[in-house]
Amino acid sequence: MKIGMIGLGKMGGNMVLRLKQGGHDVIGYDRSEDALTPLRAKGANVTSDMDAFLAALGEPGERAVWVMVPAGKITQSVIDDLADQLAPGDVIVDGGNSNFHDTQRRGEALAERGLHFVDVGTSGGVWGLTEGYGMMVGGSEAGVERLRPALETLAPAPDRGWGHMGPSGSGHYVKMVHNGIEYGMMQAYAEGFELMKAHKTFNLDMSQIAEVWRHGTVIRSWLLDLTAEALKNSADFDSLSDYVADSGEGRWTIIDSIELGVPTPVITLATQMRFRSQQEVSYAGQMLSAMRRAFGGHAVKTLEVPKQEGIVPEVQAGEHPKAAAPENIPTPGTRAGGSGTGSAAEQLGETGQQRTTGDRKADQ
Repeated sequence: MKIGMIGLGKMGGNMVLRLKQGGHDVIGYDRSEDALTPLRAKGANVTSDMDAFLAALGEPGERAVWVMVPAGKITQSVIDDLADQLAPGDVIVDGGNSNFHDTQRRGEALAERGLHFVDVGTSGGVWGLTEGYGMMVGGSEAGVERLRPALETLAPAPDRGWGHMGPSGSGHYVKMVHNGIEYGMMQAYAEGFELMKAHKTFNLDMSQIAEVWRHGTVIRSWLLDLTAEALKNSADFDSLSDYVADSGEGRWTIIDSIELGVPTPVITLATQMRFRSQQEVSYAGQMLSAMRRAFGGHAVKTLEVPKQEGIVPEVQAGEHPKAAAPENIPTPGTRAGGSGTGSAAEQLGETGQQRTTGDRKADQ
């Protein structure tokens, strides 16, 4: 099919390449020339000219545009601009991690203008180009069917790895819960390996354990496969900070669990641990230290050198996924290729979590 992609970062850019490999007539758009250069080198049809982009999409009423930009205000701005330039019958796809409440609202607003709006919760990261993407799709039956050829190409196989979840917002809702589960799985693995590393009596080999667990055990998973590969090559993660970003889905999952009265203690605690990792210094910890000295006269530690952190830019579209492996993470600021194609918040995936229920207040 003929389809356009707006936002050519590590996800959108690789999706353009996978669609191209699948024989689709795809054109990509991004304002940043840095994002366009590596894709042009691979033969992709990409531009920074919006007029040229829209003109290449085909006839009004038959066009499809996939939006792959950071969640929040940026997504809203792009969708608003597209709605003003597209015609009834055209399809807009939001493949980012938008809040499902925002998606429902956007779907209703676009339907009033005769536009199809499809939300695609997309999983697969930098491995999607070679392995395919898992996609949770929401929207009208007509809109989803229009996209079927592209979805079947982007998925690991035409008949698996993607599905129509339900009406507008359902795709992003299922992806939200998916990411909440992901938080819990990652935290459980991290805690288990930290515990074993701290138990000095046995002098355990973390790499060996991860490799053993990958085969035949009940906790084997793709996350464990990636962990095993990382431990094999860089077991101490010397250059990594313990800062772990959260893109909002964990927060939104917890809020939904509270509103529905469904307990999600593992996801909740895993998300709270990410908040803790993001603190420069914990005020609560400082207070505990002060209280302990006040009642017991105990010795306390003073803060000598604040934590100094930099950022290593995100992996670019078309790069081999192993560029993201720990052993390939250099000292911040030394990576070839500059500073990435977006702000630090955009590259860390933090643009969608300023408001726990999305951008409804800002957008209305």
